[in-house]
Amino acid sequence: MGTAFGLLRLSPDAFWKMTLIELCAALEVLGVARSGAPRRGDLERLMRLFPDGHMETTHGR
Repeated sequence: MGTAFGLLRLSPDAFWKMTLIELCAALEVLGVARSGAPRRGDLERLMRLFPDGHMETTHGR
């Protein structure tokens, strides 16, 4: 989202109406698109930073 708002200068409305294909195409034009699937190390880092099932909810559960 930071890239969409900061680099591409999209409005929130334009961002949420975009498809993933459109966003990727816009990033490719700027040369900041990432090709291919995420690497295993990237996924492992994200899983450590954002583990599933360990967040408190604000719904009183």
